[in-house]
Amino acid sequence: MGVLACAIGPALAELSDIDKKEAAKLATETCVSCHGPGGRSTAPTFPRLAGQQAAYLETQLKAFRDQTRADPDAIAYMWGMASQLSDNTIAALAEYYSQQHPAAGTARDAAQVTAGREIYEKGIPSQQIPACETCHGKGAVGVGAFPRLAGQHAPYLFKQMLVIQNVLRSAPVMHGIVKDLTPQQMQQLAAYLESL
Repeated sequence: MGVLACAIGPALAELSDIDKKEAAKLATETCVSCHGPGGRSTAPTFPRLAGQQAAYLETQLKAFRDQTRADPDAIAYMWGMASQLSDNTIAALAEYYSQQHPAAGTARDAAQVTAGREIYEKGIPSQQIPACETCHGKGAVGVGAFPRLAGQHAPYLFKQMLVIQNVLRSAPVMHGIVKDLTPQQMQQLAAYLESL
């Protein structure tokens, strides 16, 4: 158990039933307004959180709370929402959403999906862009701190790639990867990911 506690971080290892109940209440009474029931948002402005990697959610919520994630939507929506969250509440929310069943993918333009799959699985060697699945995993389900992308809203993904490409959001590893993607390539990737 000690090794597991170290692997998932001290916050998740120490969550009480009260923390978990408070997080579930917050998710079902407040977060639901934008992120939908169980984190299955239907509005493309707001990301789907269901099934997301707990480590990724925890990192992002802390960045919103600490105002270190400073892209325009973070400032507009999440800085205020996360400002009073404790570490335990953040960890409990991350755990709650990671355990929710993700929404089914949405069919997109077949040609875009095919092109996006190629980029996701193989990268673009001619542009020295690695395969996305190297970090985000097969089927884009996410791996540890690397987020789940499968089933995410295509407009949200496209916007985040643009935000990272233009350094409006600090994500050094991702910036190095998306900096040379064209808008068309980003749209293809987003279409593929939403279809999963």
